[in-house]
Amino acid sequence: MRRRDEMTLGLMILGGSHDTAWRDPNVPADGGLDIDHFAYLATLAEGAAFHFIFCPDSPSVVDQNPAIIARVGRDGFEPITLLSALSSRTQQIGLVGTATTTYHQPYHLARMLASLDYLSRGRAAWNIVTSGYKSEAANFGQIELPDHDARYARAREFVKVIKGLWDTWEDDAFVRDKKSGIFADTTKMHLLNHRGDYFSIKGPLNIARPLQGYPVLVQAGASDAGISFAAEFSEVVFTAEPSLEDGIHYYRTLKEGARALGRKDDQVLIMPGIVPIVGKTKEDASEKLERLHSYTHRDVLTGVADRWLGLVTNLRSVDLDSSVPETLPRTNLFQSRQKLLLDFAARHKLTWRQLIQYIADSKGHLMVVGTPDQIANTMVDRFEQHAADGFNVCPATLPGGLRDFVELVVPELRRRGKFRSGYSGRTLRENLGLERPPNPLRQADVSK
Repeated sequence: MRRRDEMTLGLMILGGSHDTAWRDPNVPADGGLDIDHFAYLATLAEGAAFHFIFCPDSPSVVDQNPAIIARVGRDGFEPITLLSALSSRTQQIGLVGTATTTYHQPYHLARMLASLDYLSRGRAAWNIVTSGYKSEAANFGQIELPDHDARYARAREFVKVIKGLWDTWEDDAFVRDKKSGIFADTTKMHLLNHRGDYFSIKGPLNIARPLQGYPVLVQAGASDAGISFAAEFSEVVFTAEPSLEDGIHYYRTLKEGARALGRKDDQVLIMPGIVPIVGKTKEDASEKLERLHSYTHRDVLTGVADRWLGLVTNLRSVDLDSSVPETLPRTNLFQSRQKLLLDFAARHKLTWRQLIQYIADSKGHLMVVGTPDQIANTMVDRFEQHAADGFNVCPATLPGGLRDFVELVVPELRRRGKFRSGYSGRTLRENLGLERPPNPLRQADVSK
């Protein structure tokens, strides 16, 4: 399968990737609850022909004092609600919402995502996550977070069920014929009748099959379980890969896994996160990063690093100038991110102080501090060396970091012939070059 010539671009729109970005004078401190702020970001990205905007989420306050005091992102809209509002204020850009399989129910979420697909006229996508914080468990009547592998087992069944619910009506089942009085052709209705380890669901869904067949399925995961899941289900894959070598290895591993399951290479798009700090000169970019550093509380830095390392450390009690160990106790939270960060620290011989700052700045994503030309060169290099099909852009500040990227980096990408100048399709699937899934229940009936 011939690989496309242009990269895909998404935009992470919640808060800015840097935890203390809200202290920047140009960042609205209450932006998490300002629909006009999000509409501005979405229209700015749409004007630059980004493929989608992306809303991460966790149904809990993941930090404890003192990090809550000084860190961004503690209040904000629920993603599906926010994207439903933005669907009426945008026309072409895709809308990727995060929802956990650990604490949602498939029927409820199937309705929500199908509704978003209709509200947006075919631009919805679901970022599939398994909850990663103990604080989430406590909000849903549980003491402990389920085991990592058990979370993925539930997620696997969840996705199969939700796709089955979207398929309970054939695409043309709702005829709505006023003359004959027939609203729906029930011969084109298929009960799900699912009974599994985690769910027992009859169906059918009480909304028509989504315009895209299924909203685009997005997922992030680099553990063995996460890669296996992505190879089977994901159409867009988010990943954190600061190293080119590791990025190439991840790309190859995931594509080979998907191919082994009969999937086409161009139907699985790998999009690492990138944190671009853009300046007209290298010095200008560095000054922007140092300004962010000046806003940061030390307790926030250590708290954020503890969390991304899986809450198996207590960085307030370590010698910050000592070397980071090669291993830490295994976490039940983000296993792949813990490994990535420890590998990065080992490769660069970092002290705890240096690793903590790196996590605060990038969360383990590729971070490029430089001119538009330098940032575009890095992106094109990763794209051409098959470490990425595109990038999920995570500006350190919003809206300023996004404006810098749109005004300075996007033209450089276009000059190199690596990014489009407009939308070519009507739906998100069409714009991503993804096939519309046929209804397997209809196919089963036809073959009888």
